[in-house]
Amino acid sequence: MKDQKKSWSRRQFINSGVAGIAGMMILPKLSGSVKSPSPTDPDIKLGFIGMGQQSMFLLSGFLQIPGVQVLAGCDVYGVKRKRFEKRVNEFYKKAGKEVKIDTYEKYQDILSRKDIDAVVIAVPDHSHARIAIAACKAGKDVYLEKPMTFTIREGQELKKVVRENKRIFGLGSQQRSSAEFQHAVKLVQDGAIGKITKVNAYVGDPPRPYDLPEEPIPADLNWDLWLGSLPNPIHFNNQLDPPITLEPEQNEKLWGAWRWYKEMGGGFTTDWGAHMFDIVQWGLGMDRNGPVEASPIGDGTKFMSFKYANGVIVTSEPFNATNMKGVKFWGEKGWIEVSRGYFKASDEKLALPASATKVEGPYETRIPHQLNFIESVRMRKDPVVPVEIGHSSCTVCNLGNIACALKRTVKWNPATETFVDDTDGAATKLLHYEYRKGYKLV
Repeated sequence: MKDQKKSWSRRQFINSGVAGIAGMMILPKLSGSVKSPSPTDPDIKLGFIGMGQQSMFLLSGFLQIPGVQVLAGCDVYGVKRKRFEKRVNEFYKKAGKEVKIDTYEKYQDILSRKDIDAVVIAVPDHSHARIAIAACKAGKDVYLEKPMTFTIREGQELKKVVRENKRIFGLGSQQRSSAEFQHAVKLVQDGAIGKITKVNAYVGDPPRPYDLPEEPIPADLNWDLWLGSLPNPIHFNNQLDPPITLEPEQNEKLWGAWRWYKEMGGGFTTDWGAHMFDIVQWGLGMDRNGPVEASPIGDGTKFMSFKYANGVIVTSEPFNATNMKGVKFWGEKGWIEVSRGYFKASDEKLALPASATKVEGPYETRIPHQLNFIESVRMRKDPVVPVEIGHSSCTVCNLGNIACALKRTVKWNPATETFVDDTDGAATKLLHYEYRKGYKLV
C-alpha cells in the first residue's frame, strides 16, 4: 500500500496539469523535425476504446498530431463517454474544424465502422487481448496500452492475429521513445560500462487478493461489460473505475485500483514492470527473448528475481534510498541508473546530453511515441514497440507473478514459450484462465 499511495500521489500531481475549458492538456509543440503529412495523404481516423484517465492523456497527444482525426470513442461508463465527447468537440471547435463525434457503450460499434482506420485501446488489462484481437480481425490497426496482455497465452494469440491480419500494432511502452532511456540502453549495448553482471529493476509488489468493500454501482456504469471475461463474481467499488464529474469538471483522483488485485490485474509487477522490465530486456538485447528462470519473493528473499541464459541476474530491488521506479545496470567497468526524467552514471563522461533534458510537460503527455505509431500506420511498418517485443516484455512480468503465486522458482524456455520441469502442471495452468461463459479469446 505504501508503494501504491506513492504512485497515486505522483499521478495526482500529473493530473493537476489538466487545464483549459475542456480539461485538455497543455502540450509542448511538435518538434520541428516532425513532418506534416502530404496534402494528398488522407487523415488517419481514430476510435478510442476506453475513456479513463490514461485514455485522456493519449487523446491529448493524438489530437495534436497533424493528419489525425478522432471520430469516436467507447466506454462502459456513461459519464466518461460524455467527458470524451466534450473534450474532442471543444478541441475541434477551438481549431476551427467541424468533426462529428460519436460515442458508444460497446466496442463492437467502433470496430464495425468502415471509416475508422485505427483504434486506441486503454481499458483494464483483462480486456486488452480480447478487444485487440477483435480489432485486428476487423481490419483496424491498434495502439494498445501496456501491459500488453493479462496472461501469457493471450500474448501468444495476439501475436499471431496481428501478423495473420497484417495489422500495424504499437504498444504504449513510451519509455522507449524517451531520451534518457534511449541513451542508457545505447551505452549498455555499446559496452560503455563493460559486460553486464547484474541489473536492479525496481517496480514494486505483486498483486494481492481483492479486499475493497462493496459499494453501489453507478446508474450509468455497465458493470457486467466492465467485468468482461473475468470468471468469478467481483463486487463493485468506486476505486476500480474512479468517478468523475463534468459540472463542475473533476477528473479521477486516482488510477483504477483493479491493477493492484490479482483477480483483475498484475500488481506493480505488471503496472511498472511493463515499463522497467521492458528497459531491462532492451538493454540486455533480449527483445523477443527472455529469462530462463523466475524466482518469487520469499524463502529469505525480499525481491522477485530473474535469471538469463548468459548468467545475468535481474532483481526487482531498489537501487537508491527513495525506492525510485527505474533500472540500474551494473557492468564490470561501471554502472548506469535510469528512470523517468533521471539519469546517473558512474562516469560523468557518460552523462545524458543537455539537449535531451529540455523536454516540457508531464511524462504522460509527451507524444513522440504516439507520433511513431501514426507514422508507422502511414508507412505500413512496425513501430518502436511491435507486438513481439510487447509480448516478450509482458511475459517477464507474468512469469514473476506466476513464481510468486506458486511460491517457487519456475524454469522457462523463451524459445518455445513453455515451462521446463513443470511436473505437476501448476505453472502451465497459470499461462491462462478460463473465460466466463459468452466470452472467447479468438
